[in-house]
Amino acid sequence: MSSTPAPGPSAHPPATDLTGAMFIAGERITGAGAEIRSVDARTGQELDPPYRYGGTADVRRACRAAEDAFDTFRDLHPWRRARFLETIACNLTALTDALVDRAHQETGLSTDRLAGEVERTTGQLRLFASVLTEGSWYGARIDPAQPDRTPQPRPDIRQQRIPLGPVAVFGASNFPLAFSVLGGDTASALAAGCPVVVKAHDAHLGTSELAAHAVQAAVAEHQLPPGVFSLLIGDGPTLGIDLVTDPHIQAVGFTGSRNAGLALLRAAAARPQPIPVHAEMSSINPVVLMPGALARRAEGLAEAYTTSLTLGAGQFCTNPGLVIAVDGPDLERFLSRARRVVDGYAGATMLAPRLAMSYRRETETVSSRPGVEVLARGAEPRSASPGRALLMSVHADDFLADPELRREMFGPAGLVVRARDLAQLTDVLHRLEGQLTATVHTADDDLPHARRLLPLLERRAGRVLFDGWPTGVEVGHAMVHGGPYPATSDSRTTSVGSRAIERFLRPVAYQNVPHALLPPSVRDDNPYGVPRRVDGNLRSTD
Repeated sequence: MSSTPAPGPSAHPPATDLTGAMFIAGERITGAGAEIRSVDARTGQELDPPYRYGGTADVRRACRAAEDAFDTFRDLHPWRRARFLETIACNLTALTDALVDRAHQETGLSTDRLAGEVERTTGQLRLFASVLTEGSWYGARIDPAQPDRTPQPRPDIRQQRIPLGPVAVFGASNFPLAFSVLGGDTASALAAGCPVVVKAHDAHLGTSELAAHAVQAAVAEHQLPPGVFSLLIGDGPTLGIDLVTDPHIQAVGFTGSRNAGLALLRAAAARPQPIPVHAEMSSINPVVLMPGALARRAEGLAEAYTTSLTLGAGQFCTNPGLVIAVDGPDLERFLSRARRVVDGYAGATMLAPRLAMSYRRETETVSSRPGVEVLARGAEPRSASPGRALLMSVHADDFLADPELRREMFGPAGLVVRARDLAQLTDVLHRLEGQLTATVHTADDDLPHARRLLPLLERRAGRVLFDGWPTGVEVGHAMVHGGPYPATSDSRTTSVGSRAIERFLRPVAYQNVPHALLPPSVRDDNPYGVPRRVDGNLRSTD
């Protein structure tokens, strides 16, 4: 499939006004529930405008509209869906100043970081636009009929992937743009042909409303059914569960805490028709410092580690919360430099006061466990949402005996595990839960043992890094942002990268279907120019 020209500025430019309303099938609706306001993460001051929680009737209306829009949206020529995504990206770019200003207030993140996040979000949308025009996402296969085959003739069988149906997406706290209203879950679901109903995160309601403006303007521009997109506001235990259990919703995308993710999984599994929940929930992202690497560059590793640990106040799902190394003089050199850096860390504003409180509770729990030594504490910043850096160490014997030490501390806190030898270091890795990432730092003489570790790391993580740091997730075709439970609820998928579209598709086989009724991707004339596997042979185009 050839690419199509990118659209110019929308003829329906997105609004920048904040009204405190939800968006349900193209209409602004004010909820009838409890009033809620976003909070300035730095000062704790409430922000205007006030919003109100929606209720069950709002969920039903949004989901019904998504179902009504589904068949029309899924049948769009993939080029038209690609242009729709491009228009959303253009609209987001036009809103950059307003988005950055509001998100800066609501999250305390720097304006430079947020401007980069706008670019990442538009980049995700354009990535999926390119996936649509390339066409391999169909997974088209054709096994031509073999009427003369013996002992049994073979029927004509063709296969393509089709969208699941309306998708519920939950905005994440730590990326108010790239994992929120227009994050990867929404972009990949829309690309697949699935209407989306988003539940906005309470911490950045204004940012969510602005992003919704960008989608609504694109829906109007392309004259799509209004139910292609809705934005709801409400609390998780009620509106969130109502959304997941609505019979029109066919899949869920979620990034957040393990407790919330598990609640959604239970609700989805208890439905008369269970549905998939793609939940990213918890990861401590172990970093292994091999002996040769420590011997040659302990101080440099410490500098790079603490930079990664405190980046964004440690509020990345790939934050390197655990370091594992063989105890000895080289590890002491690493810790000595890391202590000095952490001691000098001025602290940072976390995303919201309640997240800062949760971080304090988690670090107090871990630091008080038997065998844990607090090595360094950064300064306590003057903020309503203070993020204070913390560096701790523990011997591997105590770590292996205490499951509480394997919990995620969502913030700039790190725990260093001192192993007796490489065998005990390997035991520690065996004991870990599923992770988003696993990192190994090596020198040439470490490679034989690193080779033995690699199969174990593959079983524990969705992304294995050598001689780098896990913070920073490249948006591309080869990236995997996922991993075994509890990092995610389904280790077979990714929430970042072009393969994310696969979460919202399923295969359908067409046996002896009359040619006039076949979908375009598997017709003999291949009008979309889709790459296909014909009788087992891959053909880029026909």
